[in-house]
Amino acid sequence: MDVSRPSSTAPSEPRAGALTGERRVLNPDGAAAPIQIAVAALVRDGRVLLCHRHPSRRAYPDCWDLVGGHVEVGESPGQAVHRECLEELGVTVQDPAPMPFTNTDPALDVRAFLVTRWDGEPVNAAPDEHDDLRWFRPGELAGIKLADPASLPDIVNAILSVAPSAAPYAT
Repeated sequence: MDVSRPSSTAPSEPRAGALTGERRVLNPDGAAAPIQIAVAALVRDGRVLLCHRHPSRRAYPDCWDLVGGHVEVGESPGQAVHRECLEELGVTVQDPAPMPFTNTDPALDVRAFLVTRWDGEPVNAAPDEHDDLRWFRPGELAGIKLADPASLPDIVNAILSVAPSAAPYAT
């Protein structure tokens, strides 16, 4: 996922101010507008697919995240999810549905989509961005480093919304 989220490894750096080299859009009041990001939770058989961000990534290195990235100019978040899933996973998603998603980075405006149908089998089509892809059950998510830990309940709820039988694995 090519999102420009600053690394959370340096607590002394403000998260929103750590974006370097990023062209930012300004609001009418001159403040930087949040970067538009679209992500997808691909859910199958009671598991969600996450990408491990490569340790050399400038933003949010060495952590797990949903697939996705920047919303390009003239593109809707839904269109961005289609494009990002094709670019990063080699799959064509069908009917992405908006889902709640908690984001604690004020520099980002993240839109998330639940995806339960797609054409193709997900592969790591962007090895410069991700060094691993893995399917996780709800109960496995608490033990991994997520790009934004506040999103954990939303990811678990996305899995359970389509696979209630995964509930025993949620603890």
